[in-house]
Amino acid sequence: MNTAPSSNDQASLMSDRLDRLAHYFESITEATLPQLHDFYAADAYFKDPFNEVKSVADIERIFGHMYVSLHDPRFVVHTRIDQGDEAFLAWDFNFRIKRYKPDVTQIIRGGSHLRWDATGKVCFHRDYWDAAEELYEKLPLLGGFMRFLKRRMG
Repeated sequence: MNTAPSSNDQASLMSDRLDRLAHYFESITEATLPQLHDFYAADAYFKDPFNEVKSVADIERIFGHMYVSLHDPRFVVHTRIDQGDEAFLAWDFNFRIKRYKPDVTQIIRGGSHLRWDATGKVCFHRDYWDAAEELYEKLPLLGGFMRFLKRRMG
């Protein structure tokens, strides 16, 4: 009797783990940050335009910082691709900056390239988003300079 999971069962398990992770990010709060350890390997690598770390504790610290400087940070995942031990999430990150126009919701559009380890936990997480267009252009002083540079280059 063959008890090995079929390829359909394996695809379903892979899809389930990505769905659970996407749901976690869409519902993440400061109180649920410790649950990152349920999804990420202890030595997981994380990189975004501002950070590069190699531990789930540091990843938790990075995500925790968003609650210090932002109001109502929220991810909306709109695309999920899961293939073997790699996945990709396309998302919008909605937030309000506490010290600058706290009543105006900002949006960063980006994506996350993920890799799963043999235990099914994320061991690699690389975020891709344009810090110049999505963030710097929205800030006073720096935003004006960035828009000026964009016009000169275009």
